[in-house]
Amino acid sequence: MILAAGLGTRLRPLTNTIPKPLLPIAGTPLIVWNLLLLKRHGIHDVVINLHHLGPMIEQALGNGSRYGLKIYYSHEPVILGTGGGIKQAECHFSGEPMLVLNGDTLFELDLDALYACHHRRQAAATLALRSDPDAARWGLVEVDMEDRIVRITGRGKTDVAATKPRMFAGVHILSPRLLRDVPKGKASSIIDAYVAAIERGDAVVGYELTGYWSDVGTPERYAQAEHDATSGLIRLSERLPAAPLA
Repeated sequence: MILAAGLGTRLRPLTNTIPKPLLPIAGTPLIVWNLLLLKRHGIHDVVINLHHLGPMIEQALGNGSRYGLKIYYSHEPVILGTGGGIKQAECHFSGEPMLVLNGDTLFELDLDALYACHHRRQAAATLALRSDPDAARWGLVEVDMEDRIVRITGRGKTDVAATKPRMFAGVHILSPRLLRDVPKGKASSIIDAYVAAIERGDAVVGYELTGYWSDVGTPERYAQAEHDATSGLIRLSERLPAAPLA
């Protein structure tokens, strides 16, 4: 699932008329970079939630056949946040662990290795984490020496002293059982479900993301991501198919 319902307020006025996932990075919409990354790792069914300028995203991507994918849309007349948005799209899931991406994030990560870690650790959720000197500004995630997440923004276990500071990279795998207590039709954060899982002793683990990552959330970061892509620091996962003839 790609979360693409956000308002993109920090990128206004650009996002007044273009939804953030469609902003071009080196000539290719940001969301397409992530679609091609998913395809490269054998994922062919993708759910995208929509709110702000959602019809533009649906019109641009269609049913996904151009990219060799099947795209399903989850419409949110009222924005539901990460928890409520994932909960509303639950009908599209097969009961298996699901991969969730932020639609405004540009990154390079071995998704097969991420899934293997989730399966090996029998985790309720596995979050891609980064070491960052500004981790606290992004929202501090604390992991123990075995890479189990013990606190997120100060919430979670209180009896673990030795931890490593990390930040959440917006890429995660969650087991469907975590959605049982997420209210349907109400705005919420999926982080609340993760904190509840930590507190009851479920395995919520971190996976280190060491490759390229950018939250394309401000004009400055957007300009930097554009520079990084045009200079070859990050590349599309595969060649885009030719556009259909008019």
